[in-house]
Amino acid sequence: MKLNELLGIEFPIIQGGMANIATGAFAAAVSNAGALGLVASGGMDAEALRAEIRAAKANTGKPFGVNLMLMNPHIDALAKVVAEEGVQVVTTGAGNPGKYVPAWKEAGIKVFPVVAAPILAKRLERYGIDGIIAEGCESGGHIGELTTMALVPQVVDAVSVPVIAAGGIADGRQLTAAFALGACGVQVGTCLLASEECPIHANYKQAVLKAGANDTTVTGRSTGAPVRVLKNKMAREYLRMEKKDVPLEEMEQLTLGSLRKAVFDGDVDGGSFMAGQVAGMVHEIRPLRQIFEELMAGYAAVRKGLSE
Repeated sequence: MKLNELLGIEFPIIQGGMANIATGAFAAAVSNAGALGLVASGGMDAEALRAEIRAAKANTGKPFGVNLMLMNPHIDALAKVVAEEGVQVVTTGAGNPGKYVPAWKEAGIKVFPVVAAPILAKRLERYGIDGIIAEGCESGGHIGELTTMALVPQVVDAVSVPVIAAGGIADGRQLTAAFALGACGVQVGTCLLASEECPIHANYKQAVLKAGANDTTVTGRSTGAPVRVLKNKMAREYLRMEKKDVPLEEMEQLTLGSLRKAVFDGDVDGGSFMAGQVAGMVHEIRPLRQIFEELMAGYAAVRKGLSE
């Protein structure tokens, strides 16, 4: 079964959970454009999340979901809000959602944890989840070590639930590859940063448009919290500090509020511009609907070419 049939949406595409970016209004815009929008709860408390969920409801009658980072200090309250507000889908990252799954299932919510390794996918399947999002290290933000090409088929082989491919998907060729690897659909993020509806600062959009194939880097490998970002002054300074074994507290001072600086202030030097390696394939700002339609048209063209 394709992801769109599973979720009752038009396209087999989920929007990535992008903290500080994926507001209720943006999630609704994604859902209205035919994919599954997600409210990203990173940095929120329970009442802030409730307000964004209600904003999404006010702006769309279509299914949407919430992305929960399980290391959020307010996670117990956030998990409760999701059940109370009747959200249709929850995706989770940075931990094991097992203790929350029964309450979510009771509320009729579909649960899709994000994983970076097959062993974690196998462990999570026991909790009665509805599917797995296998996210390769090409993606922006917090990453694992396996590439999407290596990770997705291993997760597909490890579990019996549907698998969604994430990381390194921005056109129809990559969408076709995801299906060939056994995924039922995809999660995309970086290509949506350059959408007309995305609420990030204009400088952030321009940084994505200007990025070439080698313009992302990974910070935080030495601390066990690797994050893929666009190269800039802050990222280079962080990497320099890592090489010198600077104390973690000092490095954290450098990155404090850096995502917000990128999203809201467009601080090109001090901001953390999270983006995946496909930033080098994103060349213009387009409406969300056009991005999704072109992904699907590209997929159809590749299939046609393969069958000729």
